[in-house]
Amino acid sequence: MRPFDYLEPETLDEALEILAGDPDDTLVMAGGTALVILMKQDLVRPERVLGLRRIAELREIGASDAGVALGALATLGALARSQRVRGHTVALASTFAAVATVRIREQATLGGNLAHADPAQDPPVTLLALDGVAVAKSRFAERRIPLDGLFTDLFETSLERGELLLRVELPPLPKGARATYKKFLPATLDDYATISVAAVIATDANASVTHARIALGGAGPVPLRARDAERSLAGRRLDDAAIREAAALAAAATDPIEDLRGSAAYKRAMAEVWTERALREVA
Repeated sequence: MRPFDYLEPETLDEALEILAGDPDDTLVMAGGTALVILMKQDLVRPERVLGLRRIAELREIGASDAGVALGALATLGALARSQRVRGHTVALASTFAAVATVRIREQATLGGNLAHADPAQDPPVTLLALDGVAVAKSRFAERRIPLDGLFTDLFETSLERGELLLRVELPPLPKGARATYKKFLPATLDDYATISVAAVIATDANASVTHARIALGGAGPVPLRARDAERSLAGRRLDDAAIREAAALAAAATDPIEDLRGSAAYKRAMAEVWTERALREVA
């Protein structure tokens, strides 16, 4: 690992001031579970590292009638245990609990997880299906970024130079909505998913779908929403034909990357299988 300057501000304003001073040669560290590995492998060579662990306000997990707000510095373990997260949807807490191992979950943070933009990570998938919005701030402005606009390519986001992720906001679920997160793990429980699927469904008194969200991870260079699949369910009952059609449309939306977990064709087939399973669970 190459030498670097390490800065640890006490406040958000101080952190933003430091980052604005040299955004090109400063990397932000939250939990450090990914960044430290990249630095040890000499894949990134920052002049400065900006540590955020002293900024307590970024750890807050809030809930109100407007939904929930998940602080960027909250660890995945804390989010998995949070009653406010579970009160929003148990599927979200289960998603955080599905990440890697206990040791990783107690160190890794929500903001770091999203900013790293690994397409096989668990949290972005469910957060996408829950209509999550990231809130980012620079020294000059604050802006809201719908999560389906945050991820732009493999390990790349739409965050601008000098911006920090502050939190993710989730609106209330529609009344009676059901949600699930499914993770296909052919190897070990702490592995990345070959394919993962989150589904959120709400129906009216006639059992017709009024709200449908389907998101997939490991299905391309970024986590994605299967919008054609969602539209195919609108106004329909979740019967066998509707579920099978939506699952096929979800698979068609994928652009998997071939790797040690399977070929692109295999992953696309698994996307269809696991979307069908997710929809049957919330039907």
